[in-house]
Amino acid sequence: MKIGLLSDTHGYLDKEILDFFAECDEIWHAGDIGSEQILDDLEKFKPIKAVWGNIDGTKIRARTKEFLNFVCEGQKVLITHIGGYPGKYAPNIKNLLLDIKPDIFIAGHSHILKVIYDNNLKLLHLNPGAAGNTGWHKFITAIRFEIENNTVNPNEVIKNIDIFEKKRS
Repeated sequence: MKIGLLSDTHGYLDKEILDFFAECDEIWHAGDIGSEQILDDLEKFKPIKAVWGNIDGTKIRARTKEFLNFVCEGQKVLITHIGGYPGKYAPNIKNLLLDIKPDIFIAGHSHILKVIYDNNLKLLHLNPGAAGNTGWHKFITAIRFEIENNTVNPNEVIKNIDIFEKKRS
């Protein structure tokens, strides 16, 4: 299964992200979608799993969840928007991680791309950074990875698009 992972689109979806995800089987969005149009466009493009983020209004929240907990190719996955990262998990997340024991924990919110293995909880933490053009980040980032034979292979992790170059053109 090839997965395209993004977060924090904030109502903006660059065509280069869709090109980057062209070979993916599913798209996973870790919140702050920003508009129903983004959700509609992603749903037309590929099957999508998405959570809502702190900027998302009632219409997006009605179509998504705060947490997604599922199994993909033998890997237990937990996705939420505000989750923190190894050593700095959000207060409500640590107990959830201990209870669910996911193999992969995905969160957005920080606009900082992170791929970290948590040795204490034995999970892979992924934060795709920010795919939108709003925020303090300078580059649009996303993650493309594969789950096969109960193993995660982050073979193409980062896609950088210079936001300032896009705004100038």
